[in-house]
Amino acid sequence: METVVMKCGGSVLDELDDQFFTSLKDLMTDGYYPVIVHGGGPAINSMLDLYKIAADFKDGLRVTCEKTMKIVEMVLSGQTNRHLCGLLMKQGFKVLGINGSDGSCLQAEYIDKQGLGYVGNINNVNIDLIMMAIESGYIPVITPIGIAEDGCKLNINGDYAAASVAKALKAERCAFVTNVDGILINGELVSEITDHEIESYISDGSIYGGMIPKVNSALTATAAGVEKVMIISGKKPFYKNNCWHGTAIAAKEGVLK
Repeated sequence: METVVMKCGGSVLDELDDQFFTSLKDLMTDGYYPVIVHGGGPAINSMLDLYKIAADFKDGLRVTCEKTMKIVEMVLSGQTNRHLCGLLMKQGFKVLGINGSDGSCLQAEYIDKQGLGYVGNINNVNIDLIMMAIESGYIPVITPIGIAEDGCKLNINGDYAAASVAKALKAERCAFVTNVDGILINGELVSEITDHEIESYISDGSIYGGMIPKVNSALTATAAGVEKVMIISGKKPFYKNNCWHGTAIAAKEGVLK
């Protein structure tokens, strides 16, 4: 059973086009089973502003006190997950929203409790729970919230969560859904690239601006040991006739698209 993990960032959820959902249907028709992990950064920031709680980041991770963690969970599980599940259901998909802490789906440990608060890294994924949903015909839609040994909920970086789920499932690939077609070099879409080539293009300025966080998200997955990683568009077809459209990223040459 070939699974494909897809990471939808919070900023792209409102930009998903009908062509994205058509490609998702084509993917499933060809026998692939999607698992979706989503973010929700912009919505979390808006809610923190509403409650007058300052957003603080350290090394790219959101510093998460107890109050912030409650906001994170409320937004991810009560708003963003519901929104994405609703979009999929309107397109005719059977979906199951899963809070990452439910059923110990995403088991995690504190990264630095004193410095970061309730922020964690995933140390185990309950693949039985995810596969139970898939085998029942549902697309699992998972929030990046982990559960620690002490029972506390932990805020997980969405990119890391997607990479961890993909590695645990031995997914065929991990695809990062963005608002661009893939990696563009001198205005041309690159269909395949290695992580070393990406680092070189960042150094010489060929990859710049808003593309840098997109490629860094994908590099998170290659660093975690996922062999096939992609950057795809949520606004255009990304899959048709057993062919992927976007940029395939591999940790080494020879891992074909």
